Amino acid sequence: MANDEHVALLMQGVAAWNKWRAENANIRPDLNGTDLSGASLFQADLSGANLIAANLSGAKLIRANLFRADLSGANLIAANLSGARLIRANLGGADLRLANLGGADLRDANLSGANLAGATLQNSALVDTDLTGADLTGCSIHGVSAWGLKLERTKQQNLVITRMNEPEITVDNIEVAQFVYLLLHNEKIRDVIDTITSKAVLILGRFTDERKAVLDAIREELRKRDYLPILFDFDKPANRDLTETISLLARMARFVVADITDAKAIPQELNVIVPDLPSVPVQPLLLRESSEFGTFEHYARYPWVLPLYRYEAPDQLIAALGEHVIEPAERKALEMRSGARPIPPIS
Repeated sequence: MANDEHVALLMQGVAAWNKWRAENANIRPDLNGTDLSGASLFQADLSGANLIAANLSGAKLIRANLFRADLSGANLIAANLSGARLIRANLGGADLRLANLGGADLRDANLSGANLAGATLQNSALVDTDLTGADLTGCSIHGVSAWGLKLERTKQQNLVITRMNEPEITVDNIEVAQFVYLLLHNEKIRDVIDTITSKAVLILGRFTDERKAVLDAIREELRKRDYLPILFDFDKPANRDLTETISLLARMARFVVADITDAKAIPQELNVIVPDLPSVPVQPLLLRESSEFGTFEHYARYPWVLPLYRYEAPDQLIAALGEHVIEPAERKALEMRSGARPIPPIS
C-alpha cells in the first residue's frame, strides 16, 4: 500500500513535491498502487520511487525524473513520458500501450514483459535495455538509439521507422530499423553497400608466417585490381561466434578465395559458406606439393565451387592470379547474378 503522507505531498503539486524531495533525499517515496491517472507531473522528481501497480494512465510525466523508479506492473496507458529520465527504471510488466516515450532515456531499464503496443519511442535511448518478452507491435521508432538490447521472445511487428509526416514504412526488427532507414535516405550509405557487394573479396587460409605471406600477397594484388579484400584471422580468438562471423563476411563478398594449403580451420569455414551460399563463388587454391584435406571432395561437388587451382610458388600464383583466380571467379559471380540457380549436389 502507498504511504498516505507521500501521496498527499504529491497532490500538492510538483513544486512542493520536488522541494520536499530535495530536503529528504534519503526517503524513498512509496506510491504503490496510487491512482494518478491524468495527473500533471511535469519534471517531477520521482527518482527511486515505488510505483508498483500505480495507475498512471494518461498522466503527464514529461521530463520527469524516474531514475531507478519501480514502475513494475504500472498502468501507463497513453501516459506522456516524453523526455523522461528512466535510466535503470523497472517497468517490468507495465502497460505502456499508446504511451509517449519520445526522447525518453531508457538506458539499462527493465521493460521485460511490458506491453508497448502502439507506443511512441521516437528519439528514445534504448541502450542495454531489457525488452525480453515485451510487445512492441506498432511502435513508432524513428530516431531510436538501439544498442545491446535483450530481445528474447520480444514481439516485433509493424515497427514504424519513418517520421510522422512521411509515408509509413514498417519493419519487424528494431535492431535493423536504423540501417533500413539509412539505406532509404542516405545515398552515400547505398553507395557503400553497393561497393561492398560488388568489390568485396573474402580471403581464407592459414595464418602461420609462411602461409600468411601468401594471403597478404593475394590481398595486395586484389587491391591493385580495385577490389576490396577482406582478410580475417580465424586462427585468433574472436569475441563473436566463428560461424556467425564467417557467414556475415561471406554474404558481403562477391567471391571467396580460399587457400587450402596446410588447412586447419578451412574445412569448418567452408562448411559454413559453401552449402548455404550458392550466390557466392569459391575459388580454392593449393600449393602443388601439398595434398587436399580429407573432406575437400565434398565441397568440390558444389557447382559454385570452382576447380581447384594448384600453384607452384607464391610468385607464380600472383602472376597467374588474374587469369586463373579472379577471372574464373568473376565469370561465376556474373553467372550466379544472372538468375541461373545451380542445383546443389545430393548429399
